[in-house]
Formats: sequence, C-alpha cells, structure tokens
Amino acid sequence: MTESVTLTATVIANLAFQEFLKTSAGEAAKQFTADALSLMGKLRQKIWDRLRGKHGAAEQALTQAETGDQKAIETVATLLDVEMLDETFAGELRQIAQEINIHISKDNDTQVQNNYGGTNFQNSISGGEVYQGDNITINKTI
Repeated sequence: MTESVTLTATVIANLAFQEFLKTSAGEAAKQFTADALSLMGKLRQKIWDRLRGKHGAAEQALTQAETGDQKAIETVATLLDVEMLDETFAGELRQIAQEINIHISKDNDTQVQNNYGGTNFQNSISGGEVYQGDNITINKTI
C-alpha cells in the first residue's frame, strides 16, 4: 500500500511540474505512466486557470516553472497556497494529485517470480515493501 502523503500546495506544485524537472521528456516517460503524465497536465491546467490574471507574478512563474525552474515552482506553490484556502478548489487539486501518486506508485512496482526446488514464489515489490504470494497451485480443469 502506498504511504499517505500530505498534499500541500508545495507537493501539488511539484507534482504538476515534475515532468519538467527531468532533463528530458524521455526520462519522464520512463518514470511515469501515460496516465500520470496526462493527470499532471490536467493539474497544471487547473493551476494555470486559477492563477492566471489573479497575481502579478503568476504568469511569469508559471511559464518559468514549465522549464523546470525550481524557484518558479516555489513561487507557484506560494501563490497556490493562498488559492487553496478555497476548500472546493483545494479538494479538486488534492484528488488529481492523489490519482497521480497512485499511477506513479503503480509504475514503480516490480513483479518477480522465483522457482526454488519446485516451489514458486510470486513477489510484488513496492516502495521497499515485498509482498509474497505463497503456495501457488495451478490446476488444469477438465
């Protein structure tokens, strides 16, 4: 099971612009599922729509954040923190951010099957935790 994450404005801003923090889009594509990347785009768009025109520094910070500028992402997080006082808006952002975390977690899982002396073990490794299926019996039905 994934660890609970407190979805603050800073965490949400970093999730929204995370793919731009990579040195190339290819590296982001290796780490994130297509669904996670799509949700990151949706999250970014919600942030853009909310901040655009409301704050003097917003437009420039948002544009720079899309180049991976960490200071700009921090500025976006500060502005977003104020906007998240609106509980409805904050709830929408948190829901998308949770979905992104689920897809990132799924993408980082490893499935391994080992056979030792006729005994098979199915292991799922997620975030340092190993889940092991034991006593797997496969029967042919007639």
